[in-house]
Amino acid sequence: MRRPIIVAFLGFVLLACQALAAERGALFKVSGAKHSLYLYGTIHAGKADYYPLEPRLGKAVAAAPTLALEVDVQRDPGATAAAFQQYGLVAAGSAGVAQLPAARRQRIEAGLKLQGIDPGALAQLKPWVLATMLAVADLAKLGVDPALGVDLHLASLARGKARIAELESVQYQAALLDRLPLAMQWDVLEETLAHMASGQQLRETRELFAAYEGADRTALDAIAHRIETDDSVSGKFIRDVVLIERNGPMADKLAALLAREDNAVAAVGLLHLLGKHGIPELLRQRGLRVERVY
Repeated sequence: MRRPIIVAFLGFVLLACQALAAERGALFKVSGAKHSLYLYGTIHAGKADYYPLEPRLGKAVAAAPTLALEVDVQRDPGATAAAFQQYGLVAAGSAGVAQLPAARRQRIEAGLKLQGIDPGALAQLKPWVLATMLAVADLAKLGVDPALGVDLHLASLARGKARIAELESVQYQAALLDRLPLAMQWDVLEETLAHMASGQQLRETRELFAAYEGADRTALDAIAHRIETDDSVSGKFIRDVVLIERNGPMADKLAALLAREDNAVAAVGLLHLLGKHGIPELLRQRGLRVERVY
């Protein structure tokens, strides 16, 4: 008798844990003439206690014929390496950092040292790569890990059970980040270092993760407003290129996916779902019904 009782008890505990799994991020249900899909706002780093996913999202992924992600980073590591080589490294023979006035170069080198990055990286890495490295360094300060990112977790649930579709490619994303002229990339890097030194970047990153963890609509709306009104070099680039320019093509691909099949799940970075230029609003403009679940 003891073993069946123990098994039943463990089953009860598992069900209770699933029921208590928190709502995080933002979840939308998008419906067309015949089909519907779930659209989820992810975050690209995480913690072990983000999982299991809350039941509605977990069940949707389990039943989905297709999981659409921005990119499936585990599909082809060689493509990621090739994109980095093409767009992330200073070309051989390029003056690169040597073109900077000495005072500016010294400021940037000092800022990198303060954040634990060897200034020698300036000779090989483009400024946008260094700015990305700095953002990842801030994640560690918050106790979150890119290896526990929600996108990776969703892909692990779907792999071998559903088709994983990419809305973009790592080549496209790297080319996009490298689009800024080199002079403006240095501006972005120096702004990033200044924001880190003042604590602004860490504070805003903490706010984003807190909003994700609480599925906090008010906080997410405030973040969307801040993005829409940020007129710094880095702020304009993030808003106009990293977000708005990508949202339209992703919305088109999601609308096409919805027309083809039922019960798909799409998961993209949470910031892509916010504000008047976010993907949910663009899907509404395309005549689809969009309901916010949380």
